[in-house]
Amino acid sequence: MISKTTKTTSTTASPVKEMTVDNASVKEDEMKNSSLHKFFISALKDIYYAENAILEALEKMQDAATTDELKEAFEDHHLQTQKHVKRLEKVFGLIDEKPEKKECEAIKGIIKEGEEVIKSTEEGSMTRDAALIIAAQKVEHYEIATYGGLAQLAITMGHDKAAELLERTLQEEEDTDEELTEIAENFINFDAEKEG
Repeated sequence: MISKTTKTTSTTASPVKEMTVDNASVKEDEMKNSSLHKFFISALKDIYYAENAILEALEKMQDAATTDELKEAFEDHHLQTQKHVKRLEKVFGLIDEKPEKKECEAIKGIIKEGEEVIKSTEEGSMTRDAALIIAAQKVEHYEIATYGGLAQLAITMGHDKAAELLERTLQEEEDTDEELTEIAENFINFDAEKEG
């Protein structure tokens, strides 16, 4: 468990904020210039780009889905992703940064793969839905890995409120992944297996 305290010490020039995480102390301005903090900001910009790209991709996936259950799941996830974008904007604000997107090659590749799934499967088939679920879960797993790592970095750097928001999004991404698995197991995979 990480414990954090912040103290202000006065110098002749100006007060200096010092943060203690466990037994390590660091000045706040040094933290902001650290390579870890810069990586954290870069990763936030990356997932901010990704979430915005996912919004567009979810609309295409919803249109391509066959079953009502999957269409509804994609619609729900679209609404949830909109909340994730807003939550990321709050995280940026909490650490005194402006929300910016940094092109994310990983999510571009995963989305492109999802578009290929749509092109290579028959419209209205359960096979398409099974393939769309796998494509959507690849997106979820990318998000789970990213939010899990970002939440831990936020804790390490003493960004407790940001960490709470990132952990809330992480939990929602994990829940969506489980929901997609349930839809596949209960509505789609067996019917897809029967298709010729």
